[in-house]
Amino acid sequence: MDLRFGDSKPTDEEREAVDALFGPPESSWEGADRSDADLRWARGGREARDRRDQLLPALHALNDRVGWISEGALDYVCRRLTVPPAEAYGVATFYAMFSVRPRPATVLHVCTDLACTAAGASELCAAVEERGVKIDRSPCLGLCERAPAALVIRAGVSARPAFEDEAVQAESRGPGAAAPGDGNGKGRRGRNTLHATAVCAPATPAAAVQAATAPESAPAEPAPEAAVPQSGDPTLTLLHRIGTTDPTSLDDYRAHGGYTALRRAFALGPAAVIREVTDAGLVGRGGAAFPTGRKWQATAAQPDHPHYLVCNADESEPGTFKDRVLMEGDPYALVEAMTIAAYATGAHQGYLYLRGEYPRALARLTHAIEQARTRGLLGDDVLGQGYAFDIEIRRGAGAYICGEETALFNSIEGHRGEPRSKPPFPVEKGLFGKPTVENNVETLVNVLPILTRGAEAYAAIGTPTSTGPKLFCVSGTVARPGVYELPFGATLGELLTLAGVRDNLRAVLLGGAAGGFVRPDELDIPLTFEGTREAGTTLGSGVVMAFDDTVPLPRLLLRIAEFFRDESCGQCVPCRVGTVRQEEALHRIADRTGAAAAGDIALLREVGRAMRDASICGLGQTAWNAVESAIDRLGAYE
Repeated sequence: MDLRFGDSKPTDEEREAVDALFGPPESSWEGADRSDADLRWARGGREARDRRDQLLPALHALNDRVGWISEGALDYVCRRLTVPPAEAYGVATFYAMFSVRPRPATVLHVCTDLACTAAGASELCAAVEERGVKIDRSPCLGLCERAPAALVIRAGVSARPAFEDEAVQAESRGPGAAAPGDGNGKGRRGRNTLHATAVCAPATPAAAVQAATAPESAPAEPAPEAAVPQSGDPTLTLLHRIGTTDPTSLDDYRAHGGYTALRRAFALGPAAVIREVTDAGLVGRGGAAFPTGRKWQATAAQPDHPHYLVCNADESEPGTFKDRVLMEGDPYALVEAMTIAAYATGAHQGYLYLRGEYPRALARLTHAIEQARTRGLLGDDVLGQGYAFDIEIRRGAGAYICGEETALFNSIEGHRGEPRSKPPFPVEKGLFGKPTVENNVETLVNVLPILTRGAEAYAAIGTPTSTGPKLFCVSGTVARPGVYELPFGATLGELLTLAGVRDNLRAVLLGGAAGGFVRPDELDIPLTFEGTREAGTTLGSGVVMAFDDTVPLPRLLLRIAEFFRDESCGQCVPCRVGTVRQEEALHRIADRTGAAAAGDIALLREVGRAMRDASICGLGQTAWNAVESAIDRLGAYE
């Protein structure tokens, strides 16, 4: 059974938004005026169905222009793509950044996740609402080093495109050229992206209200190096260009060693590149720690073609912001690294799946890709080597589960972002059912020093089983929050000393909401995959959140439970039901301790085991981790 939207029709503005992406409809079957020919046969159905992957961009186009997705607009998109309305409605309602109900054109998103909760997000929300401004309580916005954080998104045509900052606009246009856009909401390459955004962090009630009222006049964000306390340190490997190189200038990037790695990759050949990555011991930096060389080799060996490369830039783990800093501060490094990965695995098309809450990263990467394409570093003949490769950015829309690789593939393909069962694995059947290699931003950027320095020199950094440098996202009650680069093997205490930990430390959360708490007397834990595993916790994506004794622990645990309940895709019963039961139990014992809480703690353990053992993906399998560690290691509710 399918949905029917009745007599709902799209407005002229909604039609313009969709047509800016697809071009005008060619027949009445796609929404044009009816002609005699259309009464005889239907045309273009197969071609339209092959564009199902354009559903998410189309929803973004509507949301950017109008601020919400009406029944008439959704029906028009369905006709353009021949997507069943029920399926399109399921996709539109899956993402937190979309609304299928009328809402104001300007939306103020206030982060209420862990770092921002500890920094007073609840008080901020209350103060803003007292001033008559509606807010959207949001999960982590990836601005944890500047908590509490807010993001303003204003739909409609704006004189200040969300995807370009002033430096990018100037370099793209050249002297005397007109600004992009034609007044009808069409940006360059026909994309409808002329909506306004403003980041307000750290946010005060007055600043948040001002940003919501006039996002175009909001002050500019701090430079990316503000999030890197070590900026300028010549010994850095992954962060050495941030703060020393203009992130909008391709020439400056090349003057600081850019594209040296790609040239060496072409000199070595695909098989030798994979061997270098394997010998370097590089493993995934997103949390799973799967050997990157093995993944690349498995993809390259598949006889089925085409192969695809997907960069997972949808870092939504609360407390994680390292990929954002890399993309904003060194975007060409990611473009170069993706090109190398694609060359090694036989891919000619790459997709960069970017968090919808990262407007400046979108600006920088859009510009970097276009500049690389213009200069022959992307396209049909990369560096004159006869190798074709290009990158397309796909914006996420607020779904934590899309950080799981197969859920991400479904999202790109225009389906709900729900994980797939494995096997088959992505290296066999991934995006569009073809062999696909998927890596996150930090993993890919690590490939550059492997090729420029050599596998042996790279492997000498860190420990024998955890090689290379690692980025850590430090936030919470520390003096100098930000992204830190340390070799694997440094201790938690050494990292917190760099960040300026306070004397009244209560707990440290490693790995984000899906990680675990450790006590202040456990700061000698080595920050390696094997070291944290032996200590009974996890390194995860590199989140390190410090909390002092002024932060109420039960409130943090309840927020973690709320987060997993909201972000569960609902596909499997253990996670769909278990995350709700976990939150309910934590609500009941919020103000209870000892024997009064014992029954619910026993229930929490039972529910947690069921989620860990039977959930289809990592979300449900890790939803109980932080709560369990707080009960067992910190003595919560005793």
